[in-house]
Amino acid sequence: MPVRKRWSYHASMSSDCLFCRIVAGEIPATIVRETATTLAFRDIDPKAPVHVLVIPKEHYADVATLGQSDPELAGQVLATATEVAEAEGLLADGFRLMFNTGGHGGQEVFHVHAHLLGGAPLGPMLAR
Repeated sequence: MPVRKRWSYHASMSSDCLFCRIVAGEIPATIVRETATTLAFRDIDPKAPVHVLVIPKEHYADVATLGQSDPELAGQVLATATEVAEAEGLLADGFRLMFNTGGHGGQEVFHVHAHLLGGAPLGPMLAR
C-alpha cells in the first residue's frame, strides 16, 4: 500500500462518512492514485478483476450535486479515473466507469464515487 500523508478534516468533510474517514487516514485503504483533490482506492468487495473507487477528497453526497456545485472537480475525478484505467492496463480492451446516484440508482455510500471496473468482459450493464 503506498505511503500517503494524513489528510486533515476541513469544513467540507463529514465525520460520519466512510470515504471522508478514508481520506483522513482513519480507515485503511489500498490507494492506487492520489492527487491534490482526488483519491482512488481498491474496492473491498471487487466485482471485476480491477475494481477501483475514485472519489473527490471534498465531500459531496452524489455526482449530481458535485456536477452542479463544482464541475471542475467533477472533471478531475474523471481525469483520475482515466489515469487509473491507463495504469491498470484497461485502455486497450475497455472498462466501465459508473456513478450510482440515490436510492433508485443503488448508491450505498453517500460520498460521490465512481466505480472503475475492468480486466475481463463485464457483460450486460443491467440484469433484468
